[in-house]
Amino acid sequence: MKITALTVVTNEVVSAFERLIPQLNPRYPPPPFEALVSMLSSEGIVVFLAWDGPGESEIIGTATLITYETPTGQHGWIEDVVVSRTSRRQGVGRALTQACLDKAQSLGLSEVNLTSRPERQAANRLYQEMGFEQRETNVYRFLLKPPEG
Repeated sequence: MKITALTVVTNEVVSAFERLIPQLNPRYPPPPFEALVSMLSSEGIVVFLAWDGPGESEIIGTATLITYETPTGQHGWIEDVVVSRTSRRQGVGRALTQACLDKAQSLGLSEVNLTSRPERQAANRLYQEMGFEQRETNVYRFLLKPPEG
């Protein structure tokens, strides 16, 4: 297995997201080609890919590090960590998360946050084993309607 940062959007990358995102949350559609290109060109987004298979030729997982600045400093957030069902429990999620942490460290961030649904028990154990601490906070979501047009 190898972990790389996304540097070019190909049909293979788009297909991988079409396979992986529904495994993370079937409510969200996979990103189209244009959205992945937009992420790639954004300064505050690093998409990591996990590769395996013969010659490390198949994308089996992904994680995204988002960095942003507010008046209280530089912040990091890990989003959309997903590993193919057939590749779970092999250290892929750990390697992807560690790649995000390493990048955050190299950028000088002092902390990185993430969320994980309680029913994702294996993921929650992994994050705690890696040193993430559960925060005493409430997370809220406000769903916006897409613009009409």
